[in-house]
Amino acid sequence: MNRTIYGIVIAFLAAHSSAAAKVNVITTTEDLASITMSIAGDRADVASIAKGYQDPHFVDAKPSYLLKLRKADLLIAVGLELEAGWLPALVQQCRNSKLLGSGYLDASQGCEILDRPTGQVTRAEGDVHPLGNPHYWLDPGNGKVIATNIARKLSEIQPVDSAFFQSRLAAFVGEIDRRSMGWQKEMEPFSGAQVVTYHNSWPNFLRSFKLQVVGYVEPKPGIPPSPAHTLELIQKIRATGVKVILVEPYFDLQTPNAVARETGARVVVMPPSVGGNEQIKDYLGLFDHLLGLLKKSFAETGYRPPQKG
Repeated sequence: MNRTIYGIVIAFLAAHSSAAAKVNVITTTEDLASITMSIAGDRADVASIAKGYQDPHFVDAKPSYLLKLRKADLLIAVGLELEAGWLPALVQQCRNSKLLGSGYLDASQGCEILDRPTGQVTRAEGDVHPLGNPHYWLDPGNGKVIATNIARKLSEIQPVDSAFFQSRLAAFVGEIDRRSMGWQKEMEPFSGAQVVTYHNSWPNFLRSFKLQVVGYVEPKPGIPPSPAHTLELIQKIRATGVKVILVEPYFDLQTPNAVARETGARVVVMPPSVGGNEQIKDYLGLFDHLLGLLKKSFAETGYRPPQKG
């Protein structure tokens, strides 16, 4: 399905939607909001709590969030304890019983979750998520699962529009499949390329596009970089020839920039969410933007693929 046909399908479905009341949906992140809008169209009002340029682990609770949640028919969360530091208190305080039952969706259901700890998790290991890495939306395949979960839940809440939601789901999944073929072809010359990342936000993304992480700016998840760890990282980058250091927009650039100066690597600010900068308008555009940044950075830093044979 090309982009023109995709747009026609969406416009047709919007024009023939029912006159039922809109579902009021609140999501914890802009990624989930974008996917929800792709499925719900004009049959829902959708708003996100966290902004794409914020660290979703740490969101300051505001009275305005309580007002949004109080009116919500559906709350969609990333889950896997990503929002554990701020969402439970908001849900309890908003006094909306729907969100404690059928009006809550954990979007991670059925998604492929990486980095599930096999042993006991302690604070000595840093901010390790005991249920697995919660940045699963950065795999387009998981994006299809998230969309399926959302379509199912919307259909439960508003059965009269079930066919509408399912039709938009089919169009959205088809568009992900179409674009994924292009994304994979674009990244094929960089298959196996090594990177360093600030935080362990990217396992799903890196695996999806056949990239490898060789180190982190953080010594452990959520632990600020120490001089000793930074020196070790510099030595590793020199030994491996890594050209790119990926940093989320909400982390301090001081240490990554220092490492780059010592190694000749390039710091690339990579927003992991929709709305992470002004260019990223929706979920599909997120991958267009991220892959564009990577291709440009690899090309400009002189990356050469390993020789075959």
